[in-house]
Amino acid sequence: MRWLIGGLLSLFLLLQYRLWFAEGGLAEASRLSAQLEEAEIENAELSARNESLTREVMALQGGTEAVEKNARENLGLIKEGEVYYQFVEEPESP
Repeated sequence: MRWLIGGLLSLFLLLQYRLWFAEGGLAEASRLSAQLEEAEIENAELSARNESLTREVMALQGGTEAVEKNARENLGLIKEGEVYYQFVEEPESP
């Protein structure tokens, strides 16, 4: 009877060890769950960025308006006969 109880206790401890600490146990499941959450957040951010870039590409392919807007805003270019005014805000003094 003692051997049976000792064997069952040993088996129980072995199974508990595998459940908590071994590969595929609860500790690894918790770590993988956190890693999955981080990956899903990053994936959502990248999907939003991809959608934005897709819209920008479609606008650039659609006509010259988007190209002109991009040239004006990012490169400071103007059309012939236009005058460019740049307003600079002065920093507030304390």
